[in-house]
Amino acid sequence: MRIPPFYRLRAVQQFIAGMALGGVISWCVFLYIYGDWQERYSKELKLQEETIKDLKNEKNIWQNDYRELNKKNEELLIVQDIKIKISQKYQIDSFSIYEVEEAIKEDINPLLKMDIDTAYKSSDWVKKVIENRTHRINDKRYQVKVKEIVFYTTLSIQLEMQLANN
Repeated sequence: MRIPPFYRLRAVQQFIAGMALGGVISWCVFLYIYGDWQERYSKELKLQEETIKDLKNEKNIWQNDYRELNKKNEELLIVQDIKIKISQKYQIDSFSIYEVEEAIKEDINPLLKMDIDTAYKSSDWVKKVIENRTHRINDKRYQVKVKEIVFYTTLSIQLEMQLANN
């Protein structure tokens, strides 16, 4: 089997040359369009990277400022209210319990408008002031024992009432 000698025909030679030239031209057009596209998107990508970097820096600055403000605000938190709850095992009327709660509030009133850190550092003083006082209710003497103290903007104190030993 022999390949026909079409390569000698001028039309076939022009067709093959046209295909080769068309392939080269189309390849050049493809490279130009692809290169232009790549250049445009690489510029866009670079711009986006710079924007992301700037936004991350700005976010870090905001977060640091926010943390510093939170620290300052935590340091400046003050005791704004005192709540006292007395649990009891004896049959004492609620008005007498209210009077004891108010007397205790008056004793520890200096803690109001004090920052929480200082109030927490004086928790031993608070316990001593509360526990060392006896309260007279219906000709009986009672003492209160501190069960729990929670320091925050509202100072919450849980107390338990007991008969006095003396």
